[in-house]
Parts: sequence; structure tokens; C-alpha cells
Amino acid sequence: MVLLTKAVARRWPNVYANAVDPSWVPTNMGGSGAPDDLQKGYQTQVWLAVNDEGNDNVSGRNFHHKKEADYHPQANNPAVQDKFLSLCEQVTGVCFPVNKK
Repeated sequence: MVLLTKAVARRWPNVYANAVDPSWVPTNMGGSGAPDDLQKGYQTQVWLAVNDEGNDNVSGRNFHHKKEADYHPQANNPAVQDKFLSLCEQVTGVCFPVNKK
């Protein structure tokens, strides 16, 4: 997801694209034994969407519980991003559009 986020942010600079790790939360998919808080699982998405705490103009980043989180540094590599998008196109037949600005 971070790789896709980085590619979208680079190719579409006028669109805000961020990756969010909601953690392992107790849902039907996560199960009742999930150790994290369900509310914290969605708060970062809301926080980014509302932009009421000075987090505006943030794009191409990875977040966990309203804080920037680490990710593999290769996600910053445009060649790796483009290869990923190319593989997605091969699998789906859908080409990621280029931003005309």
C-alpha cells in the first residue's frame, strides 16, 4: 500500500494520497482477540480527511495512529513504483492514468 501511495503522490501531486495502518483491531475479520482499539483503527483516516490539526497538504506518507510510521525505503524509488504499476497493469489490464495537471 505504501508503494502505491508513493506512486500516486508522485504522479498526481495535486491529489492527497497517504497510506494508513489501522493496526490489528477487533472486527469480524480481525477477530475478538485483536489487541488494538477499534476506534484507533479509523481515527487516522478521519484525521487526515478533516485536516483540522495542521495536517493539511500531507501526501505520500505512511501513518499509524496519527503518527508517521516507518516503511521500506525502496517504496521511495520511482523505478520500483513504476515497475509495480506496470505489474498491476499486466494483471488487471488497467493502466494507471498520467495526471494532465
